[in-house]
Amino acid sequence: MSALEEAHELLREFPVVDGHNDLPWALREQVRYDLDARDIGTDQAAHLHTDIPRLRAGGVGAQYWSVYVRADLPDPVPATLEQIDCVRQLIDRHPADLRAALTAADLEAARAEGRIASLMGAEGGHSIANSLGTLRALYALGVRYMTLTHNDNVDWADSATDEPGVGGLSAFGRAVVREMNREGMLVDLSHVAATTMRDALDTTSAPVVFSHSSSRAVCDHPRNIPDDVLERLPANGGVAMVTFVPKFVLQAAVDWTAAADENMREHGFHHLDTTAEAMKVHRAFEERYPRPVATVSTVADHLDHMREVAGVDHLGIGGDYDGTAFTPDGLDDVSGYPNLIAELLDRGWSKADLAKLTWQNSVRVLGAAEDVARDLQATRSPSNATIEELDGST
Repeated sequence: MSALEEAHELLREFPVVDGHNDLPWALREQVRYDLDARDIGTDQAAHLHTDIPRLRAGGVGAQYWSVYVRADLPDPVPATLEQIDCVRQLIDRHPADLRAALTAADLEAARAEGRIASLMGAEGGHSIANSLGTLRALYALGVRYMTLTHNDNVDWADSATDEPGVGGLSAFGRAVVREMNREGMLVDLSHVAATTMRDALDTTSAPVVFSHSSSRAVCDHPRNIPDDVLERLPANGGVAMVTFVPKFVLQAAVDWTAAADENMREHGFHHLDTTAEAMKVHRAFEERYPRPVATVSTVADHLDHMREVAGVDHLGIGGDYDGTAFTPDGLDDVSGYPNLIAELLDRGWSKADLAKLTWQNSVRVLGAAEDVARDLQATRSPSNATIEELDGST
């Protein structure tokens, strides 16, 4: 039996829990939630990284759908609610394939039924608009993790890709983490500054997750996890879910992206501008300097290192599909997970270790958050603290 055949066999028993997929935002941007125009029950390879046939082919058994909204929206809360509604509509439209999941027990039930457990994660603390009541409302609607920041700081937490603001977590930021613990919502430390990671680990009483982050020692990008933070995961019980985004996993791609962004600025465009004129400048740069290509092996290098530092009990997978324009060769879309598992088999990973990576670690960490919440709710009332009370004027 080939390594790829072994990978498919393993994934039939222990499918992938993927920590982050931006399909709801892609559906908003492309068709404004017209789910007939992007029917994920059929092949959508021309438009998306994700559809049900390819999730099945990739051995995905559970998916955290990101209910991300842009941080610069004037009122992010209604937009977040629309994202949640999109996920609910997807589940309702495809009941034979998708199952709403809120708990670790729901994940196991979905696996037993042969359906894909569908969870939600809010990407960025701006989605709660500095309100602990809004945080609790998102949990009540099914959101099971919140990434403390996205690319920009929030008033109470620093992002990895912004200038330092409060130096990690503010007093209100620590209150957010404690309230997430009390609710049973996983604290997601992808996107946050290393100072925020450390402050969150100092504050939390439940395991944390990194829903889509890789190793900073392997690829020096601020979105990745420093070794000193990975070393703390065994004591915390958390899980770091490796991502596939080339500019986060391949050093040559990091350097290329920095040069491409600078080229855009030199021509008078924002580096994220996708207008026709801006893309003409970008394509001309790419013709002169071809984009470095990541591979399955690139991602496996991160997992090898993260396993060495944190241990196999603290690893998972978070591809970031439909949230990135480029993907590694062999991990082109959600059907590619078996290629990664086959690569790890070839590197000597045991089936027991791979079962932890794909399924068991992620199920365990959600169950642990539920246990902590049960204990905290027996001793502590919900907090109604405000950012003004804890941090002063913002």
